[in-house]
Formats: sequence, structure tokens, C-alpha cells
Amino acid sequence: MKVIKKMFGAALLATSAMAATTGAAHAETTFSGNVALTSDYAFRGISQTDEDPAIQGGFDVASGMFYAGVWASTIDFAAQNAELELDLYAGITPTLGPVALDLGVIGYFYPSASDAASELDFVELKAGAKLEPIQGLTLGGTLFYSPEFTLDGGDSLYAEASASYSITDAFSVSGAVGNQSVDAANYFADGAGFTDSYTTWNIGATYSFAGFGIDLRYVDTDLDTTITEERVILSIKRAL
Repeated sequence: MKVIKKMFGAALLATSAMAATTGAAHAETTFSGNVALTSDYAFRGISQTDEDPAIQGGFDVASGMFYAGVWASTIDFAAQNAELELDLYAGITPTLGPVALDLGVIGYFYPSASDAASELDFVELKAGAKLEPIQGLTLGGTLFYSPEFTLDGGDSLYAEASASYSITDAFSVSGAVGNQSVDAANYFADGAGFTDSYTTWNIGATYSFAGFGIDLRYVDTDLDTTITEERVILSIKRAL
């Protein structure tokens, strides 16, 4: 069953990517890229680099409502000997009145990981919506579902609510709160015990100039471990 689920996820990813490149042949196609340096790569509040800096970068193509892309980051998963995360994603961004939707699929891959009984690679389906009730203010909500979460986590759901406000064209503030749950008992370490779900939140500010973006962000979770404790993360991104 696990193999079938992963094959389904991979097939859906390939189908979406094909639609992004062929289904919108008459729409204008745009390409973009970025590179970044961050003081800590935190994925849903959990450090992926053992609280060390990371180098990141990605490439995107968009045509009409279709998009696809690839993104990579250095990581530090010592137990699995994994030093690289590679994400492939594709989706569509239709609108429903004032609401902008984002429906897609994301594959998370760890090509440098050693062969192990537990798999790191996993696939998620994404469903997001956002709207701008007043100029400059954006409110959003996103669900991420995986039929087989990383490290044999079973079904998983991450639900996030977010808000951002553009104070000027160059300066904005934003924040989010999310909850990650998995269908596996004792999955996340939490102090002296374990849990199958946790909550994470972040708040920060971004300043953009001359193709650069500087983001300073406070990140925390309700888990009690070293790599989930509160921290401030500085990231510098450059558009290509």
C-alpha cells in the first residue's frame, strides 16, 4: 500500500508538471529564480540544519494559472546521512471571486540519504486560499495532506493560517500559525515524552531592495526539544 501511495503521488506530480508546460501553451510563460542564505532552515518550526545556516535556491516557471518549480536546501539529518533536500512542485492558481486559490502537489526528496528501513521522501497535496479584504492586507489559509509522511509517519495533515501587511512597496510584516498532525503514535519528541501533533507559529518582517529580500523572523513551537525551541532567523534572498 505504501508503494502504491507513493506511485500515486509521483504520478500526480508528473501530471501537474506536464499541464504546467503544455496545458497553457497560449498563455505568456515566465521564468524566475532565486538564491538565499539563512541562519537556520526551519520547516514548520523544526530546524532542518541542527540550528546551523543553510544555502537555498529555486527555479520556477509559470504560464497562465499553471506553475511548476524546483527548490533545494542544504540540511543536516545526521541519522540518515542526508545533506540535501530537493523539492519538486506544480499546481494551478485559479480565482473564485475575490479569493485566489492555490491547488498543487509537492514532492520532498533527499537524494543524499543513506538507505534505511524508514523513508525520508514523501509527497503532499496542497490546497490554499487567500484574499485581500483591504489594500495591503492579505489573509490566507492552507492545508497540506500526505498519505505517507516522512519517516513512515502515515497520514498527515498540516493546517496553517497566515496574514501579511504591506506597509510600503518595500517593507511588509507577516505571521502564521499552523498545526502538524500525523497518524503515528509517539512520532514527535516532546521533552521527556512524545506526541503525534504540535503547533508552530512565526512572525517577522521583510524588506526588499534592488532584487534582494531581507527577512527577520521569530519562530517557535509548543514542542520541547533543542531543534524546536524559539529562535530568531535571518534570511537574505536574491532574485535571479
